[in-house]
Amino acid sequence: MRCLCLMGALAAALFGAPAMADEQAALSGTAVRILDAWHADAAEPGDRRLHVICWRANDRSFAADHRARLDRILTHIQGFYGREMTRHGLGPRTIRLDRDDDARLVVHEVVGEGGVADYGVGDGGRIRDECRPVLRDQGIDIDRETIMIFTNLAEWDPQARSFRHWSPYYAGGNQSAGTAWQLDSPELDASSLALKKPIIQDGQYGRISLGKHNSIFIGGVAHELGHALGLPHCQERTDEAGFGTALMGSGNRTYGDELRGEGRGSFLTLAHALRLASHPQFSGSIKGMSRAPRGAFDEMTATLAADGRSFVVSGRVSGAIPVYAIVGYLDPAGHGDYDARTVTTVPGSDGRFTLACTPLVPGLPGSLRLVACHANGSTTQVEHPYAVDVDGAVDIEVMSVSLMLAPFCRAVTSRRFAEARSLCDSFPEGGRARAVARAVVAGAQRAEKAAPSPAVKDDAGRWPLSQMEPVEARVGWQRPAYDHLPRPECLIVAGGRLFETGIYAHAPAIHRYRLERRWKRLVGECGIPDGGGSVVFVIRTDGREVYRSPTLGPGRLERYDIDLAGVDELELVTEDAGDGRASDWAIWLAPTLVRDDTGDTEASEAMRSR
Repeated sequence: MRCLCLMGALAAALFGAPAMADEQAALSGTAVRILDAWHADAAEPGDRRLHVICWRANDRSFAADHRARLDRILTHIQGFYGREMTRHGLGPRTIRLDRDDDARLVVHEVVGEGGVADYGVGDGGRIRDECRPVLRDQGIDIDRETIMIFTNLAEWDPQARSFRHWSPYYAGGNQSAGTAWQLDSPELDASSLALKKPIIQDGQYGRISLGKHNSIFIGGVAHELGHALGLPHCQERTDEAGFGTALMGSGNRTYGDELRGEGRGSFLTLAHALRLASHPQFSGSIKGMSRAPRGAFDEMTATLAADGRSFVVSGRVSGAIPVYAIVGYLDPAGHGDYDARTVTTVPGSDGRFTLACTPLVPGLPGSLRLVACHANGSTTQVEHPYAVDVDGAVDIEVMSVSLMLAPFCRAVTSRRFAEARSLCDSFPEGGRARAVARAVVAGAQRAEKAAPSPAVKDDAGRWPLSQMEPVEARVGWQRPAYDHLPRPECLIVAGGRLFETGIYAHAPAIHRYRLERRWKRLVGECGIPDGGGSVVFVIRTDGREVYRSPTLGPGRLERYDIDLAGVDELELVTEDAGDGRASDWAIWLAPTLVRDDTGDTEASEAMRSR
């Protein structure tokens, strides 16, 4: 295999890429050498390509000139990715388009079962299923390839110059397979990106030029393709602002703006260029494409910077497939992951790395998502919380405990409970880590029916509700869990705080308890783990609603204090806030039963978090 760092100079001349900073050039060069060395050993070249589908409802035609226009659009995007990869010193890697013997883009045409009125934004899965047999007849397994589906669920009026659409408009995937859904419309064409006139009426964006309209929707194609290739959202850092807007942030709306003199356009962050470098479409190699990387982060520590406004994470990464880069996402609570800033590094030959985590957003809790990029395109990810006060001072206490508990969490999620209990005893007696670990392993064993809930003591002035057996428990995703989360990051962290007890209640969920009129109050908080969706929390006593939270998103917690005098039955309910249940990882945080008034404040403070 040719050394792609040597090809970078040639590609820079071809694409006109500006020179890189020395530090970035060194990082990219090291990453490429690791990649090249692994792929060159017992090489398995492969020609993975993007497969393009044009789908239509059975009562409408395909948009005019759809094959040629889609060819121009995707060729333009192919050039964008190639230029950006080259600019980052990773060589002219880019997506590979499926072309016929005459070099024309192969477009698979599919006719849906229903009419145009039968489909909407949420019908991506249905449309994909209708495409499946057509691809299968061409020898393409839709579940093992990267595909892009263009629909005709849009309306363009050339006389009124008006546009609206109701097409699926999203994507997801990894190095092995992915799907992106987009729309096609006759006025969309890469050759129109530079047009400042005519002005059209866009149903979502109002009065804009035809060129800006194309920027938004062709940029959307490039953006959703990024998701299909495995990229998450991110925002440009301050030192990247000179390049424009990050494609995987809001860059889907600025793509090609520079052609009209309306801005710097869109760019690919170094973090995402590094991730794409190993994707089989970009590397031209299928070596180990589907192998599990069995990656792990170990010996992790977090240290505050001298000014207290940033922090440094160090550790060691390993895996069955070599790690050539590490990407960190500094994601403040709220706004999904659109405003996550990225930091990057390359591990040493011993797997050790150090990552300087800055800049951070004042006044918000956040999470650091660490992604190890393996040479076959796969990734290993861990997530750890931090918080920043309004003055910019950073609190990494919860992160430090979280890092200490990382091997323990792996044991718990792998159901190695004996190992997890042994690790509990290795943490300092009386320390926060041991207390949290004991609660987590006990809760995980109860969820697996490997241990019963502890019996409530008759003389207990207060008791964690999470340690009482419910008479009914249903959750919207996976299964009920107590004092831990049923995911690799099993610790209960919300609002930048770590909780020892809690009830997992992914919306929609219900937890019902028989109290037998034995308790005076219920105190606690409710919220969503950092990075979640949006939910509403509801409490009912003997069938009567006594508490309803506002709609809560990541980073926002609400307290409750419920009168239970004479109450026989308690219900905790979570609703999806009317926007679907995706990522609605609701948690009842340290819900605590109290027998008398004197215990209210003490219970609330002692049981919620530290």
